[in-house]
Amino acid sequence: MTRRSTTVLATAALAAGALLCTVVPAQAATPAQIATSKTNGVAYLKTLQAADGSYVTSGGLSNEWAFSALAAAGTAAVDVLPGTDPAKNARTVYRGQLAAATWPGASPVVTDYERAILNSYAAGIDPARIGAGRNLIADLAAYWQSAEPGYWGPSANFNGTVFGLLALGGARTTSGGQRAPQALLDATAAAVRANQHTDGGWNYGKAAGNPTELAKTSDIDMTGAAMASLCAAGVPNTDSAITSAASFLSANLNANGSFAAMWGPNTDSNGWAVSGLNACGINPQGTAFTSGSGKTPVDYLIAQQFNPGGGFKYQSTDTTPSAYASVDGLRAVAGTGFTATPPTPVTSGAPTWVATTAFTTGTAARIALTVDDGTGSLKVCAVTLTPTSSTTTLGAVLDAAATATPSGCVTSVTPSSGSGTITAVNGTANAGANSWKVRLDNGTTTAATRATTVNVGDTVALRYGS
Repeated sequence: MTRRSTTVLATAALAAGALLCTVVPAQAATPAQIATSKTNGVAYLKTLQAADGSYVTSGGLSNEWAFSALAAAGTAAVDVLPGTDPAKNARTVYRGQLAAATWPGASPVVTDYERAILNSYAAGIDPARIGAGRNLIADLAAYWQSAEPGYWGPSANFNGTVFGLLALGGARTTSGGQRAPQALLDATAAAVRANQHTDGGWNYGKAAGNPTELAKTSDIDMTGAAMASLCAAGVPNTDSAITSAASFLSANLNANGSFAAMWGPNTDSNGWAVSGLNACGINPQGTAFTSGSGKTPVDYLIAQQFNPGGGFKYQSTDTTPSAYASVDGLRAVAGTGFTATPPTPVTSGAPTWVATTAFTTGTAARIALTVDDGTGSLKVCAVTLTPTSSTTTLGAVLDAAATATPSGCVTSVTPSSGSGTITAVNGTANAGANSWKVRLDNGTTTAATRATTVNVGDTVALRYGS
C-alpha cells in the first residue's frame, strides 16, 4: 500500500498502452475528456488480467488494486475476463484466491487484509463473507492494538491505521449501510487526527505525541489517504482536520496541476490526493485547486495518460505506462476515493454482489467482535469458532472470545450458559436503565441474549448503555 520511491519499469507487455500521449488541456478537464480517460483507462486495465483471470500480483502494489479503479469507472469485475470462459471472470477468480487457506501467505501484515477488503468490496464480493472460512473484516480485527487503541498493526506504520479506517468506513454492507459500529470508527479516527502534522497533512510514520515529527513536512500521498479515511468514517468536510488537509494540498499545487510530492510530481501522488478530495466531496477542479496557469490536478492526471492506449505514466518523462499509476490515476479521474461501490454487471444473470450465506458445519470461521462498556475503553477482536449449524449464537461467540485475538476482549459473561438475557460482561452488570445490547452489521439494536442468532460474516457490536 505504500507508494514507490522510484519509477517502476514497465514490462514489455505493458508497453502496449504507450502510443500517443494526450496534450495538456488549456482549461480544467471537461466531462468529455474525463469520460474518454475512463474508457481508455478501463481498456488498459483489462490488459493486466492474467490468462487465468487473475489480477493478483505480489506485494502491496498488487494489480488487484485494479478492482477499485474498474468499479470507479463503472466496470463490474464479473464482466472482465481474458477470453470467453465465464469461469475466469475476475471476480470469481479473485474470490477463490482470497478464500484459499494459504492466502495471504506465511507472513501476513495488516495491509494485506485492508487491501483485500477495499478491492473485494469494489469487485462485488462481501468482504466479511468471502467464504465459510474467510471473513476479512474479522481478519482485520485481529490486528487491533489493545495497548494503543485506534491503531491497526504496529503503530509506527501509520499507513496501516489509515487504511484500516478506509477499509472499515469504505466497505459498507451490500445494502449500503455502515458496517462497523461508530465507536470503532471514532476510535480509529482519533488516532488519525492525533497524527496530523502542523502543516495540515500526514506522513507514513507515526507522529502523534512527538512535536518534532509533527512539525515535519507532510507527504502528499498520505494526506490524501488520511483525509479520505476520516471522511469515510463520517467526518464532514467542514471539520478543521479536513479543511487543513485541503489547504496543505492546495498550497502544494504546481502550475501544471501536479503536486509538489516528496519524490517529485507523479501520477500516484496526484491520484492519492485527488482521491482524498473526492472522498471528502471537495472538487479537485475547484478554485482552490486551479493553478494560476488554469491547470487542475485532474488535468495533470489526464496529461499523464497514453491515448488511445489508456495507461498512465508514473512520471512525465516515462515512455511506458505503469500498472500501479494507471490504477491510481483512473480511480481519481473517475471521481472516487480509495474504493467504490460495485456497478451493476452487464453479464446476463450476474448479481451485483456475491457472498457466502451460511456457516459450514465443522469449518472454523471468524467473527469480528467489539465490546463497548460505555467508559471509552473499546475492545476489539477476532473470534474463531467452529459452528455446529448454518448459524451460531451470541452466547457461542462470547464463549469463544475467551481465546480471541487480541486477547482480553471478553473475560467473563453472565450467564455463562443457556439462552437467557446477558446481564453482565467483563464485570459490568445491567443496572437501572443501562443494559447490554447488541447490533449485527450495525443494524437494529436489540437486547443481548445468549440465544441471539449470529450469521456468517456478521460484525457483532456489544454495547452497554441505556
